[in-house]
Amino acid sequence: MEATSHTCLKLEIPDATDPIFVRGTWFQTHFDLSITDGLNAWLCNSSEEQVKDRAAQWDQPVTEYIKLAERYLGFQQPGSVYGFTDAADGCKRLSWTFEKEGTKLEWRWKCGPAPNSKKVTAGILDFLMDANIRLSDEVVTKTQSFERLKVEAEKCLAQSERFNNEKLEFESAIYAKFLGVLNSKKSKLRELRDKLSKQAVMGDLQQEEEQSTDKTESFDEGSDDDKSEEEPAKDITSTSKGVPASRARGRKRISRK
Repeated sequence: MEATSHTCLKLEIPDATDPIFVRGTWFQTHFDLSITDGLNAWLCNSSEEQVKDRAAQWDQPVTEYIKLAERYLGFQQPGSVYGFTDAADGCKRLSWTFEKEGTKLEWRWKCGPAPNSKKVTAGILDFLMDANIRLSDEVVTKTQSFERLKVEAEKCLAQSERFNNEKLEFESAIYAKFLGVLNSKKSKLRELRDKLSKQAVMGDLQQEEEQSTDKTESFDEGSDDDKSEEEPAKDITSTSKGVPASRARGRKRISRK
């Protein structure tokens, strides 16, 4: 079965003068631990049955138990109390604490002495060296990527500034043209307004003249009517005067007979 992940933890133990290194190889149903203090080494090769029994004791699925153990032995968790104490026959007991639902719990695994401490220690050192090389390569790659991104960002910034300047120039030119057109329109509107005002004034004057002319004509017509009424009256008077004269003449003729 292939391992799902590998870890190596430099573990600081309280009241211990030197740290220990814990290398973990994690599978889906079990795990292997290699521990060294630089001089001696210990091994803890858990079986599937052991992990299954431990997980059942804590009412956990096996996968959850493996993940939680990898979490605490892959990185030293703050707030957890780690221990690496002596056990019988040169064995050591590796322990760590964690909280679950407000209760502080402790897991412990017994590690036996390695048959070849130098080999185990060398294997841990090789793993650390390989990990360091990989990390160094990643750092170099990330640094190069960062530099490329920095150059691209500077180019983008310069291009953005250029676009911004061109935008400002374009807006200034458009605004100037717009002001010219707007002022021209305003001038034409003022001219039209003045023309309309003059036409309105001329219209008022013309209307007043027409009204005054109408009044004058109506007054003249009234005078003519009065004259025409007086003239028939005079004619009638003169006619009435003529009638007696004719009668007198007639009478005179009859008396002569």
